[in-house]
Amino acid sequence: MTSPQRWTFGDVSMQRVIESETPLLSPFEIFPDCTQAHLDANRDWLVPRFQNAADGLLTITIQSFLLRRNGLTILVDSCSGNDKETRARPQFRHAQWPWLDRLAEAGVRPEDIDIVLCSHLHVDHVGWNTRLDNGRWVPTFPNARYLISQREWDYWQAVGAAGLQRAGDYITDSVLPVFESGQAELVGDEHAVAASISVEPAPGHTPGQMMVRLGSGREQAILSADLMHHPLQVRYPDWSTRFCADPVQARTTRRNFFNAHAGTGRLIFPAHFPSPTGGTIERDGTDFGFKFCGEEHACFGHRHG
Repeated sequence: MTSPQRWTFGDVSMQRVIESETPLLSPFEIFPDCTQAHLDANRDWLVPRFQNAADGLLTITIQSFLLRRNGLTILVDSCSGNDKETRARPQFRHAQWPWLDRLAEAGVRPEDIDIVLCSHLHVDHVGWNTRLDNGRWVPTFPNARYLISQREWDYWQAVGAAGLQRAGDYITDSVLPVFESGQAELVGDEHAVAASISVEPAPGHTPGQMMVRLGSGREQAILSADLMHHPLQVRYPDWSTRFCADPVQARTTRRNFFNAHAGTGRLIFPAHFPSPTGGTIERDGTDFGFKFCGEEHACFGHRHG
């Protein structure tokens, strides 16, 4: 059912297209509730795979998920993109990632993409929606429909420039052009993208964040977007990030998700977990851990606080 490079869920196949997988964020920047005591209690599994020993930064993967089903090609999220200027975080400014080359290695050209599914409208999920062409931002995928949650789009229109101060104005260069080209399609909280591929709400991180459910029956998986950013959030489900629009709702969504899927064996693919990304939610008494595909043990530590 799984391999390091490709997964199959019923009649849906999936591959990851990685933009970057490096130490990126301080745990104290992303998680307001994190203390050194928490890190020390989990050091046996954190370092070096999930946290860099030298600078303490957490490894955060920026990636897309490529889905194929009966001739239909779907891209879930489009990373941070190249050549973007108005970015607050240096790693995302004027970047030159070989992401298109990695898409080609998966056997797909930009014009082959039928649907781009935006799980939510954050800077590291919409960048390759567009590319720079003679000084203009144009859709990277000329034949695709870009599916965006109506609730999500309403939120970003309402908050305006104030909501973009932390990240920089990525809406203008990476989202608006797909509306201007007529390729954007707004969808409801629950939407059937295709047979065996559907979206469902996962609010909190953003109001309209969507998860993607693949397959049917026993052969199911969930692309959980930014419901959790790092395995530490599985150990500490009450931790929401500084980037969450509604931290309380994000916490509720995450706990409900863990309670629903822990111990079921269902594969979960968070957007930012490092290789191999996918795994299962496991329960140890009242605690949770994440067990990566092909590994014997889940990421459990000793709770602090």
